[in-house]
Amino acid sequence: MKTRVMVFLAALLLSACQHVSVPPPVSGEIRDLHSGQILTAQELLARLAGPSRLIVGERHDNRDHHQLQLWLLQALGEWRPQGSLLLEMLTPDQQVRVNDVRHASPLPTDLSSALAWQPGWDWNLYGPIVRFALTQPYPLLAANLDMLEVRAFYANPPTLNGSRSNAPTVKDELLAQISDSHCGLLPESQMPAMLAVQQQRDRRIAERLLAAPVPSLLFAGAFHARKDVGVPIHVLDLGEPEAPTVLMLAERGAEVTPAMADYVWYTPATPAQDYCAQMRKQFGKPSGQ
Repeated sequence: MKTRVMVFLAALLLSACQHVSVPPPVSGEIRDLHSGQILTAQELLARLAGPSRLIVGERHDNRDHHQLQLWLLQALGEWRPQGSLLLEMLTPDQQVRVNDVRHASPLPTDLSSALAWQPGWDWNLYGPIVRFALTQPYPLLAANLDMLEVRAFYANPPTLNGSRSNAPTVKDELLAQISDSHCGLLPESQMPAMLAVQQQRDRRIAERLLAAPVPSLLFAGAFHARKDVGVPIHVLDLGEPEAPTVLMLAERGAEVTPAMADYVWYTPATPAQDYCAQMRKQFGKPSGQ
C-alpha cells in the first residue's frame, strides 16, 4: 500500500511539473477582457491551452512582443502538443524553403538567407521564433499572400464574400487605419485598392488558419488579429461557428476592448518613433498638411 501511495504522489508531482513554465521574459498586466479579471502568466496559459485556434496580435517592431511570443510558444507546448504555427511574415512562395530547411540537420547557419526572409521583417526580432519552430515536430506555415497576388488584388480588387467582413463599420475602421499608417499621405484614389489588399490578406490568413493542424497558433499584426475587423470575422464568414481566441500584446496605455480581443497582455511603453516625419520628408509634404 505504501508503495502505491508513493507512486501516486510521484505521478501527481510529475503532472504538476509539466505545467510549470519558466517566468515570462517581460512583466506586465494580463487581463481577461470579458470578465475584467487580472491573470497571472500561468493562469493565462491554462486558458490558452484549451482553444483549438489561437491568434496572438503584436506590434511588429516591439522586441518585448516577440520575446513573449517565443515564451508562449514554448510554454504552451508544456500544456498540450502544438499542432502548427502560422506566421503572417511568411508567404506561399517561401513554404518550400521552410519545409526543406525543417528537414535539414543541423539548421543552416545563415537561416534567413535559406528561407529568403523578407527584409521588411526584422530578422533580429523574428529569428529566435523561427529557429525554435523549425526544430519542433509541428509544421511552420506561411499565412500571407505572395507579392504577385498582392499586385493582382491591388490592380483588380475581387468581390469579398461575407456579411461581417463587408460591414461598413469594418471597412471604415480599416480605411482609417490604412490612412493613419500611411500618415495621411496616401491619395484617396488608392484607398479602395489598399483596403482590398488588407482584407484579402485577412481572408487568406483565415483560410490558412482553418486548414492548419490544430491546436494552431498564429502570430500576426494587431489589426489582423482583432476580433472586430481582422482574421476572426473572416473565419466566421467562411462558415466556422466559433471565432479563434485572441490574445493581444499591447503597450501600456493602448486601448484594447473586449470587442477587439479576449485577453490583453500590456507590455512597457516604448519610445515612439516619428515615422510620419520621415515619410513627409521623403515625399516632401510639410508637417500639419
